[in-house]
Amino acid sequence: MVQEWHREEYTISTDRQRLDLQEIHNFLANHSYWAIGRSFEAVKKSIDHSLPFGLYRDTQLVGFARVLTDYVTFAYLADVFVVESFRGNGLGQWLVEVILAHPELQSLRRWLLVTHTAQPFYRKLGFTELEHPEQHLEKPVLKTDIRLP
Repeated sequence: MVQEWHREEYTISTDRQRLDLQEIHNFLANHSYWAIGRSFEAVKKSIDHSLPFGLYRDTQLVGFARVLTDYVTFAYLADVFVVESFRGNGLGQWLVEVILAHPELQSLRRWLLVTHTAQPFYRKLGFTELEHPEQHLEKPVLKTDIRLP
C-alpha cells in the first residue's frame, strides 16, 4: 500500500511509480561513497527488492532511502541520501523519522545500518553501536565475486 507524508512543499512517498530511477542511480553511482560505480541494473534490482522511500520537493526527487525487511523482526536501512543542495533543512532527519515510524515496521526487534561518516546523525535518531558485537558476523564478498544479470 502506497503511503505519503507531507511537510510544507515536501513529500515522502513509498510510491514506486514516482521514483526517478535515473536520478537515484546517478546519485548512488556518482556522488555517494558507498555505491560508486553501481550499475543501473543493480540499483533497480535493489529497489525492486526493498521498501523504497522517495523524498520530493513538489515533483523533484531530492532524497531517497530504502529498507530491506521481513516486516516482522528485522530491517536494514540502506542508500539514504538527500541531494546536496537540499541538505541542512532537516529533510534527512525527517526522512529517517518517517521510515522508523512506518506502520508496517513497528513490530521489528532490530534495525541495522552501516555508515562510515554519519554516526552522530543516526545516534540522534536512536541508533547505537552494536550491544554485543561479538554476536555479529559478516561474510565479506570481493567485488569480483558479485555477478548481476
